[in-house]
Amino acid sequence: MTEETEPTTETRAAKAPDTEAPDTRVPDTRARTAEASPGDVAEPRLLTADDFLAANREWMREFPFGGLHVRPGRRLVILTCMDSRYTAQGVLGVEMGGAHVVRNAGGRVTDDAIRSLVLSAHALGTRECVVIHHTNCGLLDKTNEGIRDQVTEATGQDASHIDFLPFSDVAQSVREDLALLRACTLLPRGYQAIGFVYDVLTGRLEPVE
Repeated sequence: MTEETEPTTETRAAKAPDTEAPDTRVPDTRARTAEASPGDVAEPRLLTADDFLAANREWMREFPFGGLHVRPGRRLVILTCMDSRYTAQGVLGVEMGGAHVVRNAGGRVTDDAIRSLVLSAHALGTRECVVIHHTNCGLLDKTNEGIRDQVTEATGQDASHIDFLPFSDVAQSVREDLALLRACTLLPRGYQAIGFVYDVLTGRLEPVE
């Protein structure tokens, strides 16, 4: 991690898509099987290193982000779920280079999320965290016992030491994580924490107090 001189306003607010990354156009590899009826789609094959490199060549063709500063231009961190149906910057309208993004299962305030937030704040100048959980989450209405049983059935291994942090109320899970952030004494004085629930069906953000 290398410290740099402060960029100009124009550099920090570089015009860029409001997503974490432009479309790299990795090919859709789903193929219909001979036995499949119309509308049925086979499981997609796993992508290979060659697929990713081909997509990266397309990414590089019009790559506009080389001048962005290491410090997020909006002094913002977004903590959200690893869900594949949205981009963290996109739902907030934040440009590339404007925010750090921390993603994990459920968008929860874990010890490792705190590690990233503390580093982001003290080494790279962020002063605000937006927590976004979402509807139809894979952790919603699950239990630790159920998830641990799935792991044991698939691997034969004991996962009882892992708290997967499932929840039954999305808004309440945001409130719990906001409370953890606001109580964290490792973050700078005056650090802001804001929470939302994102609706994956409509794209709408609902504030959580």
